[in-house]
Amino acid sequence: MALVPMRLLLDHAAENGYGIPAYNVNNMEQILSIMQAADETDSPVILQASRGARKYAGENFLRHLVLAAIETYPHIPVVMHQDHGNSPATCYSAIRNGFTSVMMDGSLEADAKTPASFEYNVNVTAEVVKVAHSIGASVEGELGCLGSLETGQGEAEDGHGFEGTLSKDQLLTDPDEAVQFVEQTQVDALAVAIGTSHGAYKFTRKPTGEILAISRIEEIHKRLPNTHLVMHGSSSVPQEWLEMINQYGGQIPETYGVPVEEIQKGIKSGVRKVNIDTDNRLAITAAIREAAMKDPSNFDPRHFLKPSIKYMKQVCSSRYEAFGTAGNASKIKQVGVDIFAAKYSNGELDAKVAVTA
Repeated sequence: MALVPMRLLLDHAAENGYGIPAYNVNNMEQILSIMQAADETDSPVILQASRGARKYAGENFLRHLVLAAIETYPHIPVVMHQDHGNSPATCYSAIRNGFTSVMMDGSLEADAKTPASFEYNVNVTAEVVKVAHSIGASVEGELGCLGSLETGQGEAEDGHGFEGTLSKDQLLTDPDEAVQFVEQTQVDALAVAIGTSHGAYKFTRKPTGEILAISRIEEIHKRLPNTHLVMHGSSSVPQEWLEMINQYGGQIPETYGVPVEEIQKGIKSGVRKVNIDTDNRLAITAAIREAAMKDPSNFDPRHFLKPSIKYMKQVCSSRYEAFGTAGNASKIKQVGVDIFAAKYSNGELDAKVAVTA
């Protein structure tokens, strides 16, 4: 089976009240971890690649790794998603390389550093939607800038993230603007800013309402009950991985991520896609450090990489279960982008933005 559009999975998740973790990938071991976990839990899959990942692995290598995944696990619906596209050109190149979903992140300008105006964001996102939908690919947009409500600062991921300090208003998605944005762009999914950020250093303490605004998701969902919401920067930064890394020579200071129970609250309020990268990086790093320290004379790369697959798979399986994703892959009828191109063309998938009180 070919890759499927992300809208197919998000619609099914919305109809059945669950969320789907979207895992960033750079190499074979990460893809193996995700697919093994998905196979064991019967979960649909969103693989996503940043611009940095595409540069690191190379377009052809990355594409063929994903093709190997769908050939090996044809019963699992798989999406290939461009994470944080900084311009329409980035999104179009992803589509040319077989991605079935793209994120046009117009919350920042093309330099991926400067906060953009609402008008700019609408214009570039709507442009990408028009092109992507014409061939059946899905589009995710973003409104508000990802960053810490503690410090007002962001954390760049593969070079994507604002510089300097922003106000609380800039760091939280405005519900009224969200309605306008969805109506004017017709995006399939909307990433919202609620105080999360990329990387491991999200919060200096266990997050409360003043630094993690889950309530903002509830407000937006009330205004846009039919829109698929997305949580970025949603790794939970499990303390056991930090402890293992530091036990075997690492130097990661005390830090906290987004608690799984807070993500579950978001899923109850319309979150259908949950971006996770750091948790997997931590699991891989813990595995490699442990293997190297326990057998320092070993120089076989497989000695380090096999445990990294095992540990990352544990993270993926846990999230599939916690988000309600498990058990749904076999319930989804797989269809390709051609079918969705026709659906977009006849208006069947137009955004529903009826405002509720």
